[in-house]
Amino acid sequence: MTKPISPLRQRMIEDMTIRNMSPSTQKVYTYAVANFSAFHGRSPDKLTFEDVRVYRLHLISRGLKPNSINPIMGALRFFYGTTLGLKEVSEHIPYARRADILPAVMAPDDVVRFLKAVPDLKMRTLFIAIYAAGLRVSEAVKLTARDIDSARMVIIIRQAKGRKDRYVMLSEQLLGILRAYWKQAHLQHLLFPGPDRSRPITTRSVQRACRQAVEAAGLDKSITVHTLRHSFATHLLEQGVDIHVIQDLLGHRNIASTTRYARVAINTIRKIQSPLELLNMELAAPA
Repeated sequence: MTKPISPLRQRMIEDMTIRNMSPSTQKVYTYAVANFSAFHGRSPDKLTFEDVRVYRLHLISRGLKPNSINPIMGALRFFYGTTLGLKEVSEHIPYARRADILPAVMAPDDVVRFLKAVPDLKMRTLFIAIYAAGLRVSEAVKLTARDIDSARMVIIIRQAKGRKDRYVMLSEQLLGILRAYWKQAHLQHLLFPGPDRSRPITTRSVQRACRQAVEAAGLDKSITVHTLRHSFATHLLEQGVDIHVIQDLLGHRNIASTTRYARVAINTIRKIQSPLELLNMELAAPA
C-alpha cells in the first residue's frame, strides 16, 4: 500500500505548486526535508534552527560539497520560511560558499574528436545538437519535430529551467544532420526517443554514452555532457559575440552566470595586449 502523505508534507507541496516550482525542484525539496526529519527522528515542524545546524554539520562530515548542500538548505529555508511561516528561522539558514571553479571547456579540435568517438547515430546527433545550440541535456532530450523551425532557422526550447521558453539559432549544418538522422531513424515526434518511443531517452543514458566517448577519444575524464554547453558559450565569446546575446541563448537569468566564460575564453585572452607592451623596457642584464 502507498503510504499516505502527511498534512504537513501536503501543505509544502501545495506551497511549491502555488509558486509554480518545477516538479524536479518539488521532488528535491520534499526529499531533503524528509531526510532532515528522519535524521532527527522527529516531525520537521518540531525541529529548530539548532537542529538544522547539527544536520548541516552531519552533511559536511559525510563529505558533501556546497553544490550538494545548498539545495538541501534551500529546501529547509523554504519549509521554515513559507510552509511554517517562520521567516526568522529561514533567514538564519545560510547557503554554503561555493568554490569558484572555472568551467571545463574543450578546444574545437577536441569537440570533433569527441563527436567522432560516438558510434551511435542517435547519441552523436544529440551531442551535436547540444554543442551547436548550447543546450542543457534535459532540454536536448525533450526536443520534438515541431521545435525545429527551419523557416526561421531557430529552435524553440520549451519550458526550460525556470519554466522559461527561449529561442536558439538553428545551424545550417545542424539542420542537415537532423534531417538525415530523422529520415534514417524513422522518427515520428520526439527527436531522441528512448526504448519506449513515446518517451525521451533518459539523461542518464546520455551521460553514460558521454563517458564512453570521452574514454574512447582519450580526452580528460572530467569532461561531461555539460562541457559541450560550456564550450558552445566560450567559443561564441571567442568569436566576438556579445555576452548579453550569449546570456539569452543559454537562458541564464543572471549575467554573472555568463561572464564566467570570459575567464576561460583563451583566444580572447591571448588577443589582449599587456600594458607592459606599451613600455620601453630595455633592461640591462643583471650584473
